[in-house]
Formats: sequence, structure tokens, C-alpha cells
Amino acid sequence: MVLRAASADGQVMGDHAKGVVIAAGGVLALSFDAVLIRLAGAPVADIIFWRGWLIALAMLLVWAALGRRPTVWSRSLLLGGFAAALLYALAAGLFVASVSLTRAANTVVILASSPFFAALWSWLFLGERLRLRTGLAIAVAVAGVVMVFGGGLAAGSVLGDSLALLLAMLAAGALTVLRAFPRVDRLLVTAASGALAGLLVIPWTDPWVLPAASYGWLAVMGLVQMPLAMLGTMTATRYLSAPEVSLFLLLETVLAPIWVWLAVGETVPPLTFYGGTVVLVAVAWHALSGWRGPER
Repeated sequence: MVLRAASADGQVMGDHAKGVVIAAGGVLALSFDAVLIRLAGAPVADIIFWRGWLIALAMLLVWAALGRRPTVWSRSLLLGGFAAALLYALAAGLFVASVSLTRAANTVVILASSPFFAALWSWLFLGERLRLRTGLAIAVAVAGVVMVFGGGLAAGSVLGDSLALLLAMLAAGALTVLRAFPRVDRLLVTAASGALAGLLVIPWTDPWVLPAASYGWLAVMGLVQMPLAMLGTMTATRYLSAPEVSLFLLLETVLAPIWVWLAVGETVPPLTFYGGTVVLVAVAWHALSGWRGPER
């Protein structure tokens, strides 16, 4: 009995560590999204169109390369997969629109509220208990986010900031749906979300008249960066709760402005480094506490 319990604890700890690594890698890739949108320099609908279809193509290629085969899904799995894909498609479009209508810092700061929505959705629909360490880490990390960007929120446009708030709600909802349906194929959900995003903006696109440089940045975004980011955050829901995965999205709040500064010369205020340190410490503490003694 003792050996069996120790084995179970080791498996729990191993799964949690795996989830932490996958979530952190996914969010690291995601943090380049804002700067790639800026570098693409294309209309919002065209970015959503190309990024969506390229993501769909990349995910289908990965799916085929891994030797996956079509499986028969139950009605509940089909509904869960479609709901997750639709939520991700809408969230992807809202991110591009929000970054285009307000400061990138405003978008990622408001997106940092997604852990609160994830906790709410998980409590309402899944009956999950919010762990004390997760709640404390969220509070500390959000305090760091407020320290970094609190003074600049007033300068953002109302429309862009409102879209970012809706984005946070939808992103948390997508993670919660995937948590509820762990058997849903993440690759197919990612591909479907890209295709849905591309389909939804067709009436407003003119995708064949962009500069050559724009197509290059869109290819990087759609074929490499976003597939890695979406796969990481979605796969992490197999091992971590939705609020825990959403917590890692706070890292994007710190990293995205740094990449923009490096790429296009936007300066980063000193408070960014202080607040960023708080966020990183909160995420690191949360991950380490989970490795030492994850709750079942």
C-alpha cells in the first residue's frame, strides 16, 4: 500500500511538472504575438484570415506527421471540441483587433484577468475548487501587472480595451472547455479554430494585395509561433487546472512589451522590470510549490 501511494504521488508530481513545462513553453511562444502583428503591418481582417488558415494548415500537417487517424467521437466530445475551437477562433480574432486598436501593453494587461474568469468558469461549470496557492499566486502576479502598466491604461482606446476584456473571458472559457473534455484531440481543435477564424472574416478581407514582407511575418506567425503557443496552452490543460494554465498567461504581460521594445524600439519603463520580477516570482513559486506537494 505504501509503495502504491508513493507511486501515485510520483505520478501526480510528474504530471504537474510536465504541465508546468508545457504551459510555460506555450506562453513563451505566445508572447511574440503582438510584435509579429506589428511587424506584419496588415489590416486586421487580413491578419486574422492568413493567420487562421496557416494555423489550420500547420496543425493538420503535424497531425498527419504524428500518424494520427480519424476516430469516432461521441456527441459530447464533438460539442466540446467545436465549442473550444469556436472560443479560440473568436479569441484569436479579438487579440488581433485589440492590439490594432489600443496599445499592445493594454491588451496583454487586460488579458491578465483571464485567471479570474477561468476560476469562475471552472467553479460554475466544473465544480472545481480554487486552490489556495493558485489564488495567492494570481493575486501576487496581478499586483505585479498593475505595477507595470497601471499608469498607462488610461491612454488606451475604449473599444480596444473592451475587446481585450472580452478576449480574456473567451480565452478562459476555451481552457475550461478543454479541461472538461480532456479526450478531445488538441491538434484538431487548433486546426479547426484557425479555419473558423479565417472563415469568419472573409467578408472583410482582401488578402492578396499585401506587401511581400507582410506575407513573411504572417507565415512565421501562422506556421510556427501560434501553433506552438496554442498547442502548449491547450495540452497543458491535461495536467493543470484552467486557472493554473491561465496563470502562466501573465508571463506574456511582461515578455510581450520587451519583444516589442527589442524589435521596434519602444522603450520599457523601469516599473516594467520591477513588476515583471513580481510576476515571475509568483509563477515560479506556484510551480515549485506544485512540484513539492501537488494536491490530488
